[in-house]
Amino acid sequence: MTEAYGQPLEARVRTALDRPVVAEVRAFAERLARATPGTAAVLFYGSNLRTGSLEGVLDFYVLTEGPQVEKIWPRVSYHEWEREGVTLRAKVATMALETFRAAAAGELVDTTIWARFVQPSGLAWQRDANAALLVAHAVSGAARTASRLAVALGPTKGTAEDYWRALFRATYAAEFRVEKAGREDSILSVNREHFDGLLPLALAADGIAFTRESEGTICPQLSENERQKMLGWWARRRRLGKPYNVLRLLKASTTFEGAARYAAWKIERHTGIPVRLTPWRERHPVLAAPGVLWQVWRAKKARERSAA
Repeated sequence: MTEAYGQPLEARVRTALDRPVVAEVRAFAERLARATPGTAAVLFYGSNLRTGSLEGVLDFYVLTEGPQVEKIWPRVSYHEWEREGVTLRAKVATMALETFRAAAAGELVDTTIWARFVQPSGLAWQRDANAALLVAHAVSGAARTASRLAVALGPTKGTAEDYWRALFRATYAAEFRVEKAGREDSILSVNREHFDGLLPLALAADGIAFTRESEGTICPQLSENERQKMLGWWARRRRLGKPYNVLRLLKASTTFEGAARYAAWKIERHTGIPVRLTPWRERHPVLAAPGVLWQVWRAKKARERSAA
């Protein structure tokens, strides 16, 4: 039987976005929204969403109304908040909701938005019901974009995991980042409930018919022309992926708000060596980096000598 329609994708996405988020995270999201004029919604994602832990750094996307200000987005910042005796830390990406929607829909050259938000996320704060609907529509677009590419990259027939695995393997390779081999397997293994049934639903929403060959196996009905068109779409984004990520890193090196505090926390967390932050280091984190690394190296050597 050929399937072209299914349960509405956005209904599933809205349910997923309404997943439980711990009270501290919701409070932090509201704090970020109040501090950013024009915020429509705040998305929470990452491993802390799954575990409910407040350890490490919480990951947020703050989505704003109106046009996109920065040409290279999102704007990244680091925040610390003492709440009831607990220090909460967050890395925050801020961008216009409309740009987020366009990127999720695959209309822009960016690969990070749809590849990230086909994975689990939660709506930690929304201005109103309409904002929540707009975010659900955008996240649904991410699922549709990712699914189109997944079936173009994957086998002519296979399990949903075969297609998701092909997708994540390709997108990680296209980005300027270092991931352990098999990262795509870990994404799927820890998020099985989220991905269960998502691919057929997203394909149906995108008008891509498929047949079920056997239990758990599907065969997308992509013509060779459709496949090649999608692969051509991907080839351009794959070529631009690493250069675009380098541009973002360069931008972040000069505009990452709170970069020095974030780096100091990361260094102490990984080495156990505290980094003293001076006003100059706060203002010039890039220029200060060599001196900080030299200080950490000397402290590590001194610790090793005293332990010998």
